[in-house]
Amino acid sequence: MTDRRKRGRGERAGLTRQSVLDAALELADRKGLRALSMRALGAELGVEAMTLYHYVPHKDALLDGIVERAVDEIALPAADTNADWRDAMRAYAESLRTTLLRHPGVLPLVATRPAATPGTLRAVERGLTVLRAAGLPLGRSVDTLNALSLFVIAHTAAEVASAPVNEAGAAGSPQALAQLDPRDFPLVAEAARTGAGTDDAERFRFGIQALITGCAALLGEPSRD
Repeated sequence: MTDRRKRGRGERAGLTRQSVLDAALELADRKGLRALSMRALGAELGVEAMTLYHYVPHKDALLDGIVERAVDEIALPAADTNADWRDAMRAYAESLRTTLLRHPGVLPLVATRPAATPGTLRAVERGLTVLRAAGLPLGRSVDTLNALSLFVIAHTAAEVASAPVNEAGAAGSPQALAQLDPRDFPLVAEAARTGAGTDDAERFRFGIQALITGCAALLGEPSRD
């Protein structure tokens, strides 16, 4: 029997909430968050902007949604009470950085918007579960996860922002800094010339290791190489 119920415009266009959010995330990554609007997103999907309100009731819901779509790609710590929390947090930090580098459009959002959707809250809950299972008090668990996440977000934002600067010939690039007069800036010029301390991934891992080691020390845990 033929279904004669009327379909909405979004259904006729083959849209779902997931496809709308995926398109919004791709648009933000490609053109920047400022370019993301209901009108621009509708144009990307070939529908009127009003059609999108069937899936996202307002702009804030759209922004929360694309953050959640990005968070879905993060490898969360396994809910294993026997796992070492330091290894779990290190793996989480690596996955968070990789995801944010893949989706630079959400960087301004994750840095400023609280975790308020079910998906983002599940990520927080999983991290806190690992830390509490390791014996950390709840307050210190929140502090540790917060410090780690903020470091990853800030470091990744700096990587994305400095990418054009690091291109050959750009002011402030390693190549330009290597040309500094070594009599005035001997260490800066040498670091730029040799590449010492200029690898983003290496600097990131050093920072994560230092942060985790420092947190463990503050919690009275023995150091571990």
